[in-house]
Amino acid sequence: QVQLVESGGGLVQAGGSLRLSCAASGLTFRMYEMGWFRQAPGKERDFVAAINRSGGSTRYADFVRGRFTILRDNPKTTVYLQMNSLKPEDTAVFYCAARRSGGYYYSPSDDPKDYDYWGQGTQVTVSS
Repeated sequence: QVQLVESGGGLVQAGGSLRLSCAASGLTFRMYEMGWFRQAPGKERDFVAAINRSGGSTRYADFVRGRFTILRDNPKTTVYLQMNSLKPEDTAVFYCAARRSGGYYYSPSDDPKDYDYWGQGTQVTVSS
C-alpha cells in the first residue's frame, strides 16, 4: 500500500520560511518522480515544484521560482520543499505526489494528471 505523508506545515509570518517533508512508503521511491502541488480555498490545484528520479532535474512554477527549493533523499524515501520568503498568497494546502517514471534523467512533469499517488496534504498559512 502506497503512502505519502506530508509534514512541516503551519502558521508563519510573511517573509518567513517553512520546510515541508513528504515521507513515501510502499513504493520503490527511486522509480518515481515527486511533485508538490497546492490548493487554496475555492481554487484549483496548482503545480508548485517537481523533481525527477535522480534529483538532477527540477521544475518550478513561475510564482515560486527563486523562493522554493525541492530536494529528494532517495535512501530516506523523502522529498522536501524548502519555502523561503513566504507570502500571504502562498496560503494553501500543500500536497505531495508521486509519478511512476521510466526515465531516470527525464525532466519531471508539472501536470497533476500525470501523478499516480497523492498524500493527504498539509496546511500552510502565511499571515501578513
